[in-house]
Amino acid sequence: MYITTVREMPCEERPREKALHQGIEHCSNKEILALILRSGVPGASSLMIADQLLQRSQGVRGLSRLTLKELMQIKGISQVRGLEILACFELARRISEEQTREIDVVANPDALMAWLGREIGGKQQEHFLAIYLDAKNHILEHRLLFKGTLDASIVHPREVFKEALLASACRVLVVHNHPSQDLTPSLADRIITQRLKETGELIGIELLDHLIVGTTQYFSFRAHGLLD
Repeated sequence: MYITTVREMPCEERPREKALHQGIEHCSNKEILALILRSGVPGASSLMIADQLLQRSQGVRGLSRLTLKELMQIKGISQVRGLEILACFELARRISEEQTREIDVVANPDALMAWLGREIGGKQQEHFLAIYLDAKNHILEHRLLFKGTLDASIVHPREVFKEALLASACRVLVVHNHPSQDLTPSLADRIITQRLKETGELIGIELLDHLIVGTTQYFSFRAHGLLD
């Protein structure tokens, strides 16, 4: 029999009952999404809609990058439901950001890179972030300074270090993504890095590193000897 509603499923297989009796950690991604959706629409259960969302985005990581417009292209996703899904991912992003602030980003680079990969690694435009650190390498603030095609004439040291002074930062870490996922630094990337390094030396705020990030990998200027 073809099941089109959750109510037609055996009670123990329904997402809500499974979460209540077995614990939500035992639910699949599809079942958790169905819980967020709460109900289906005529001809499509909440589980069917959840399955379509995951197929369209190729998994939860991809789902977190969909826009409201893209979400609403799925049958059963209204504007309100789309916003609710986005709100869940935004809360998860903020939790991750707060946890990252509490660690020494130099001693724990994996946690930093996991956060950056989620934050900008999969963006379809280049995003340039400056991360401001205290003496213990904890994050004080971070700022998105530029978005679009990165060019040496656009990224000005004044904007980067103005925020560093306001935050009373000891060090600055700059990060940008390559939408192509080719993390090889361009000539513009190298010029920007050299300018920031020289400006930091003049005002006494160290440029700790310049990172180019993708969804799962990164390139470090310092690790490759380009900040010596």
